Amino acid sequence: MTSLTAAVPPRAVAAADPALSDFGHDTWWLIVIKVLAIFLFLLLGTLFMIWAERRLIGRMQQRPGPNRAGKFGLLQSLMDGIKLPLKEDIIPRGVDKILFVIAPALSAIPAFISFAIIPFGPVVSIAGVRTPLQLADLPVAVLLVLAMSSMGVYGIVLAGWSASSPYALLGSLRSSAQVISYEIAMGLAFVPVFLYSGSLSTTAIVAAQAHGNEFHLFGAGLHYPSWFAVLLLPSFVIYLITMVGETNRLPFDLPEGEGELVAGYHTEYSSLKFALFYLAEYVSMITVSGLATTLFLGGWAAPWPISVWSGANSGWWPLLWFLAKVSIFMFVFVWLRGSLPRIRYDQLMRLGWKVLIPGALVWTLMIATIRVWRRQGGSTGVYIVAGLIVVALMLLAWGWDAAEVGRARRAAEIDAAQAEAEADARRAFPIPPLDLPHYHGVGLYSEAVPAVPPATAKSTGKEVTGA
Repeated sequence: MTSLTAAVPPRAVAAADPALSDFGHDTWWLIVIKVLAIFLFLLLGTLFMIWAERRLIGRMQQRPGPNRAGKFGLLQSLMDGIKLPLKEDIIPRGVDKILFVIAPALSAIPAFISFAIIPFGPVVSIAGVRTPLQLADLPVAVLLVLAMSSMGVYGIVLAGWSASSPYALLGSLRSSAQVISYEIAMGLAFVPVFLYSGSLSTTAIVAAQAHGNEFHLFGAGLHYPSWFAVLLLPSFVIYLITMVGETNRLPFDLPEGEGELVAGYHTEYSSLKFALFYLAEYVSMITVSGLATTLFLGGWAAPWPISVWSGANSGWWPLLWFLAKVSIFMFVFVWLRGSLPRIRYDQLMRLGWKVLIPGALVWTLMIATIRVWRRQGGSTGVYIVAGLIVVALMLLAWGWDAAEVGRARRAAEIDAAQAEAEADARRAFPIPPLDLPHYHGVGLYSEAVPAVPPATAKSTGKEVTGA
């Protein structure tokens, strides 16, 4: 997909590719510029994404969406952002005020930090200084994203714990269980990428997807697809599912299920604190989309056939390709929200623990075996055999789960039939009434009950009616 180009060198501007050694040499003013650029990008991206989501879902539901504030309603998100901090900030009685106040910040800050290791483009010139379009990179950069996503859930848990509300507490407990379940599968989906790229650095992972191995077809030199979304398709699919679960978006928005928990963990929040939770959700969506672009879609590298152009991966053009790929993932978030209902909590846990984690484990073991085999001179046929084994294992797992569901359904049908048969048997045999008057002593004694005098009855009636 990235490079099916004929007779094109692996990378037209290999000299512009950043490396891990290019980081750590920026001056203080350049670092400040990058930090402000990332902050503004995430903030403006959130405003635009809220507007785009409301417009797209409006079109899906045959209604206009926001169209009053500004041209096409573009200023609606900005107006909402100005309105929220101006609303009354209510802190309920009985809450833990310290935890209640810092919980929104604990959700928003890690989402911003995670974007520091996402590469936007190659080495460019800013005010005459050559620098990568990336704030920072580490030998274990991807682990920073996992660590920050784990820290973000503390804000949700503390919000529910400190609010003294059963709805908020249930939402926070759901969130902690959900993040644990889906973070394991997400981490396992990353391992094949690390094995193929040989590094946990985001810069090295993008460089590893620069071009595939060359082959010849009718005398033309072509390259195999090099994006890990193609080479490691199961990892890509697992990551797509887990990133939706990590961001608490439909159909996995159980922590804030408004039909069950009012608003979940942020039920008691208002004003700026609620806005921070709202901001954290959309910033996390942009972050996981940027990470998916970096790990599976070649990062900022131009897709084929744009990569045929020799200047596609130089200068500031890669920034455009990166934003286009991120926009695709953001559209998928909106598409899912407008198309799928919220799943049940037991279905959420079953998908995480019985499908995603076992599938990711089997896929990771297979990729590790293939990599070792290839390093020792194995043939391409191993890929085919290993792929068939994985497909067979997945089919067996699916068949086992389907059989279990079928057995449970049949058992429920048998129980219902037995209950119906017992009910029919009870209706067929005459059963005397069980609450006759003589059970309570009425009519068992010969003494007559004295009648109420008419005058008393009349006076009692007057008292009752108030006449």
